[in-house]
Amino acid sequence: MSHGHAVQRELREPARALRRAIPEVYDGYRQMHAAAYAAGALDEKTKELIALAIAVSKECDGCIASHARGAVRTGATEAEVAEALGVTIAMNGGPGTVYGPRAFAAFREFAEETDPQQG
Repeated sequence: MSHGHAVQRELREPARALRRAIPEVYDGYRQMHAAAYAAGALDEKTKELIALAIAVSKECDGCIASHARGAVRTGATEAEVAEALGVTIAMNGGPGTVYGPRAFAAFREFAEETDPQQG
């Protein structure tokens, strides 16, 4: 079974129909997506690898297809993808809206210990 093109083909028309039904939601999502994936402290390739790992943890076929494609587009190697997926297997993800802020707070706490200027 294809987990790339076939999934994207299967979802294309239903996704278009839903976008037409709720364009404001999709416009907001596109803006958030562009901001989240823009190069910053992390480059776009790293962000795609993270997204791919999360897609696997969330068991989202459409997300897996999208971010596998994104990983290719941003120049990820097979070895990089394999390592990212190895971490996914080890961690199996977690609810980002609960544990993401906790991890961010912990990072800030440790960063302040090593560089008080960060806080």
